[in-house]
Amino acid sequence: MSARSDIAPSTLGVELHDYGVEVEYIDNRTTVYRGVPEAVTGTLATAPGKEVHVLVTDPTETEGVMMYVNDLKSHDDVLESSGVGRVILGEGEEEELFPGVLVRRVPGHRFEIEADPAVARGRVFVFVEDDWAEHSYEFVAE
Repeated sequence: MSARSDIAPSTLGVELHDYGVEVEYIDNRTTVYRGVPEAVTGTLATAPGKEVHVLVTDPTETEGVMMYVNDLKSHDDVLESSGVGRVILGEGEEEELFPGVLVRRVPGHRFEIEADPAVARGRVFVFVEDDWAEHSYEFVAE
């Protein structure tokens, strides 16, 4: 199987804690994105070469869908068994991941994410990480 296919996401369990956001995959594994997400409005621009994960919760904040952006490490079967989706974008391409959530790839292996939580009808989190650091963001209304 290709490690570079677009994958549709499944619904995942979500728990919001004072120490971070916990995601339960469909295979019952969990992960915690640590830290209180920084509030952002408008456009979030990532640093080059970072892993980008976008999570949109439902209005109850107990379920959500997650997309990895340009993840080239995870094989299709791993993502499918976990319920995480993936989108692969070439430079200059953009895609609406979910209603109200747009991601575009800009020069220098960077991404720009825009989100309107009212249109998304839930909370919109973006997790940006690499081997040395992880940052959490939440889009809020302006």
